[in-house]
Amino acid sequence: MGREALNLEDSEYLQAKKLIEKIAAEIGDAEFYLQNNRELERSQRWFDQSPMVKDCLRIVADYGDCYGHGFSHIRKVALDAGAIILIEVKSASRMVNPKRLVLLGHLAGLLHDVKRREKDHAQQGAREAAKILRDFALKACERSAITRAIANHEAFQPQNSLDDPADQLLSDALYDADKFRWGPDNFTETLWAMLTSRKVPLSRVLPRFLSGLEGIRQIRETFRTPTGKAYGPDFIDRGLEIGRRFYAEMTQTVR
Repeated sequence: MGREALNLEDSEYLQAKKLIEKIAAEIGDAEFYLQNNRELERSQRWFDQSPMVKDCLRIVADYGDCYGHGFSHIRKVALDAGAIILIEVKSASRMVNPKRLVLLGHLAGLLHDVKRREKDHAQQGAREAAKILRDFALKACERSAITRAIANHEAFQPQNSLDDPADQLLSDALYDADKFRWGPDNFTETLWAMLTSRKVPLSRVLPRFLSGLEGIRQIRETFRTPTGKAYGPDFIDRGLEIGRRFYAEMTQTVR
């Protein structure tokens, strides 16, 4: 049995989490959400209407949360990947079926972290996703596109280029939607899931906090689609500002 997770309501984390949520509210929403309402709403509507998405949600529920990479994370990745695809297909050089490609983006987003606890989780997740998708009403090429996108989603790792432009868009949209989470979400959601699961006191985290911010900063230059390159740095900058302000205030109170 693992160690019992800390209860935010009974720990030093409650006040700190409220502080970081206050800072995030002051910094405001990322520009991606302010500028792309139409695509985000369509992605959400298709997500809610899809029987395959519902089936996938039921399946991934059994995999549980992994240090903040649970239901909230995968839903956001899926929905944002769908929106990125819709933005990008407007200028696509060849005909694609937007609704079908968005479906693949939704499924890839929901499945991309099924092996998050494993070493080489992107490759392991791609193999697991292939098993999950065997009974889905997808073409073999569509299943392959999803699994190759999942294999390509890890940061700072070599990626395999895909011959089909639609498959490449799927892969890049998944990556960018996942790395959007390295912005404010990293501080408002993922950080707390990781700390409470591991029972790490804030006094141990703060000395390494600034080096952690530097790792996040490096993501800024890795976005892959034109949409990701346009909006991704804004996510990262907002996250870094949250982190800097939180660190400055907490170092005054935590010894």
